[in-house]
Amino acid sequence: MANTLYDSARKGYLEGQFNWLSDTVKVLLVSTSAYTVNASTHKFLSDISGSARIAGPVTLTGKSTDGGAADANDATFTAVSGGAIGAIVIYVDSGQEATSPLLAYLDTATGLPITPNGGDKLDNVPLAA
Repeated sequence: MANTLYDSARKGYLEGQFNWLSDTVKVLLVSTSAYTVNASTHKFLSDISGSARIAGPVTLTGKSTDGGAADANDATFTAVSGGAIGAIVIYVDSGQEATSPLLAYLDTATGLPITPNGGDKLDNVPLAA
């Protein structure tokens, strides 16, 4: 699967339900062997099993929309261990997994897949999808 926005996120952006600059946006590193993205049916963080989540979440800071692209400061995931990381998932944190909307799935970023070795991992992927 190539990088994509979840269908519900596309709809949410068009209807003004999300604000990149003011919403609490977080990122997860996920295993693509434990999570198969379905952009048309997956809507919330609860659609991603705990076993598929390798690292995170990390809250994005320094968010901007310059040039019409969603961007943020690099995110650092500390002491990452576990299975191979094949994708990055971006979502809005509502405080509850069942209501935290999934925004984007990135699996073709430079450096993916990653095999954790217990060290820190830096996500410096441009977030525009």
